[in-house]
Amino acid sequence: MASLLKETFAKCKKEGRSALVNFITAGYPTIEDTVPILKGMQDAGTDVIELGVPFSDPIADGPTIQVANNVALENGVTVPKCLGLVKQARDAGVTVPIILMGYYNPILKYGEQKLIEDSAKAGANGFIVVDLPPEEAVKFRSVCAQSGLSYVPLVAPATTDARLEILGEIADSFIYVVSKMGTTGASSQVSQGIAELCARVRKFAGDIPLAVGFGVSNRDHFLTVGEAADGVVIGSKIVTVIGESEVGKRGETASSFVKSILGEDFKVDPPKEFIPSSSSSSQVKQVYEEDHKYNPRFGDFGGQFVPEALHTCLSELEKAFEDAVADPEFWKEFKGLYSYIGRPSSLHKAERLSEFAGGAQIWLKREDLNHTGSHKINNALAQVLIAKRLGKKKIIAETGAGQHGVATATACAKFGLECTVFMGAEDVRRQALNVFRMRILGANVIAVTNGTQTLRDATSEAFRFWVSNLQSTHYVVGSAIGPHPYPTLVRTFQCVIGNETKEQFKELNGGKLPNAVVACVGGGSNSTGMFSPFENDLEVKMLGVEAGGDGLDTERHSATLTAGIPGVFHGVRTYVLQDDDGQVHDTHSVSAGLDYPGVGPELAYWKSTGRADFVAATDAEALLGFKWLSQYEGIIPALESSHAIFGGVQLAKTMSKDQHIVINVSGRGDKDVQSVAEVLPVLGDKIGWGLRFEADPTKGA
Repeated sequence: MASLLKETFAKCKKEGRSALVNFITAGYPTIEDTVPILKGMQDAGTDVIELGVPFSDPIADGPTIQVANNVALENGVTVPKCLGLVKQARDAGVTVPIILMGYYNPILKYGEQKLIEDSAKAGANGFIVVDLPPEEAVKFRSVCAQSGLSYVPLVAPATTDARLEILGEIADSFIYVVSKMGTTGASSQVSQGIAELCARVRKFAGDIPLAVGFGVSNRDHFLTVGEAADGVVIGSKIVTVIGESEVGKRGETASSFVKSILGEDFKVDPPKEFIPSSSSSSQVKQVYEEDHKYNPRFGDFGGQFVPEALHTCLSELEKAFEDAVADPEFWKEFKGLYSYIGRPSSLHKAERLSEFAGGAQIWLKREDLNHTGSHKINNALAQVLIAKRLGKKKIIAETGAGQHGVATATACAKFGLECTVFMGAEDVRRQALNVFRMRILGANVIAVTNGTQTLRDATSEAFRFWVSNLQSTHYVVGSAIGPHPYPTLVRTFQCVIGNETKEQFKELNGGKLPNAVVACVGGGSNSTGMFSPFENDLEVKMLGVEAGGDGLDTERHSATLTAGIPGVFHGVRTYVLQDDDGQVHDTHSVSAGLDYPGVGPELAYWKSTGRADFVAATDAEALLGFKWLSQYEGIIPALESSHAIFGGVQLAKTMSKDQHIVINVSGRGDKDVQSVAEVLPVLGDKIGWGLRFEADPTKGA
């Protein structure tokens, strides 16, 4: 079916015009609207249709497409239903090419081979996969060719020549050229330099047509872009127009919009009938690997599954990170900040907690005593130093519990940089104290109201902002999540936790190592930092404790490694909490910092190899950990760390008294006292804790 796309662009070229490519999200505004919209587009002269397969976390898309995705998912749209809509459209007389456009995880969940075969049977002509990197796209394209489908690569203004070369070789029908850095969305004016961009891409694309999109919204834009391109893509604007249109008239609205682009006098001449094409034997180079000093993969996990525009951001950061860690002066400056942080943090035995557990001796690594109250300051300061080396004056960060936001705001205040923190609106509410702390430090806190309004959505929004503001901005990711180099970068600077623990424990225990190390697991910053230095010490057990929320038998938890399956989320292949359609699950935890549906790829690798074990502690069990450490040791821990305390105590009970475990107390609990007060009326009864907050304690005296 790639042949139909080739014929379409050839026909438009013969007629002396650019092809019009229109996008619409399947199932938006309703499932019943989709086929009439597609038919209306064709009837008005659309040459190629991109049918968006909705995804829960579309990090390359602006607000318009995000909303369309959410509405479609609420309407019950799935990948099989998308294929059903393609079949219905063909049966209704839609003969122009239809390309399925979306993100990789739903494809991976469905099964690549099966989806490609089923898409061909339904009548699709090809795929655009927004976050599929070239090394994966080479393989995907070959499977598409076997079913006669086209794979359409995306290129951006900053795509390197090396990537253009392989993407040009992959292309077999046309190349989608993103006209600007940033996310999708209609604009008042089109990007400058489109002619130069197209000329550069053509050096590698040869005769393959180029379709330019992002920001095109009216006829003037269409004509301007069409002077340099073989095709022009309009998406967000038509989605907006259709979304605002009257129920029952959305097909007519789509037709009217297309006519406003092509002109009322445009002669419409779609293919007379839809004819599926046969498989292609065309081959491309089967192996493509970029050079990396540090391996971007941890076994089957890791990588860079990101929109093409974001690759530039990551490439720049990767080079800066590699240069920094190879530079003794960088380490001198960073380690010179240890006294500012309060390093080394202390390691001491928890005598009463050990007695309570009745098994192994419990030791506490006190990251809660660091400046700002958690381990997050280690990574934040290091990344700000890298940002300075890059000449970046503006810093952004995502945060859940707020500790990373506070740490980043602190680092920015120390070095005089502008700081913006993205935080889910729900987390803003339950972590109001940390929000106030960030603002005291001079940071701007943006409450993200998309999706679940938690860490997941804050991360997505930060990535979207970064790709649009690369020249001035550095994104300080707070956990060992996301695309390479972030998992390696964050772990590198958090390894100070495990390195100190190892040396301190040896010094206090005659050169011996502990029998186990324990840490809570959200994304993975404190756990990879604690575990990595012990990775090759096979006699040391590594135990990660996840957020079990209301229980693993419910849908309200964040136990990704315990209950998730491999997938692709936020730019990385890792374990993901997802449904049968590859949509990312909503999550829940009493702890805002653990409320995340993915996990760092290195932790995923350790799970797959059995090097680390992972368990889940429920909200009630975490509250027990909070109570135990507070009342047995006089240390109020963060709710994140409370999960590790509970898991560590349970582990200690299974061990002998001559054995030792170290629990990483990753943060202090000041920020969580309000949250604990809120949940005690519900969870307190479950664990036999009758304490309740009193606004005026004198009245109860």
